[in-house]
Order: sequence, then C-alpha cells, then structure tokens
Amino acid sequence: MELDSIEDAIAAIAAGELVIVVDDTDRENEGDLIMAASKATPEKMAFMIRHTSGIICVPMTAERADVLNLPPMVANNLDPMRTAFTVSVDYKIGMTTGISAEERANTARALANDNCNGGDFLRPGHIFPLIARAG
Repeated sequence: MELDSIEDAIAAIAAGELVIVVDDTDRENEGDLIMAASKATPEKMAFMIRHTSGIICVPMTAERADVLNLPPMVANNLDPMRTAFTVSVDYKIGMTTGISAEERANTARALANDNCNGGDFLRPGHIFPLIARAG
C-alpha cells in the first residue's frame, strides 16, 4: 500500500479534508479517520460516524483540557495503551440531544475554539476529548 507523505496529510487536514492515519502493527494496527475539529461540518461528521465505529474523539493538549475543565474519564486508567479519555461532552448552544452529526460537529468546533470555556459544555455528552501525549 502506498501512503501519502506526512506533509501532504497535514496540508489536507489544514484544508478541511478527511484523512486516514494508520498506526504501527505493534500498536492497534488500525487507521483513524481524522479532520481538523475547527473545520468539522455536519456532512463530514456524518461520514465519519457512518464509516467508522461512530465514536468521535477530539484530541487536545493537557492545558486545553484544563481550560475546559475536562478531568480524566476514570481515576485509574487500566487501558493497555493508557488512552487518556476525558469526560465526554456536548456543546450547550443549539443542543437538543447532542447525537446528531450537526451537533457533534458543533461540539468538535467548540472544543477547538479558544473563545469557549468549560461552562460552554454539558457532561456527559457524545464527543470524547482525548489528552494528547507528546511524541
């Protein structure tokens, strides 16, 4: 399988496109469908939901999670990969159930918006923030 360069993937993400990022065979040996949260649209979110497991995650720095008051999902993380899920959230503004592609896209964009703070989100919700690790 021929893969695109990292530079091409970064450019595609910056342009609002969806890309598949594959990990190593000694990790999960899978591909993740990703896009820039700030460019999430209902159409792209619906595609992600329909063609993946349906679990939508939004990675962020630990500092951003602190600003948004997003504590770890569990106190004692026993996941072998130590995936750092926080509590799940929905964006309050315009929210009905939080499950629609439109509302999940709104939540993803709000998580990426530096003008939003922890009070802008309901917990639990339908989007799963992840605290990114360096490296």
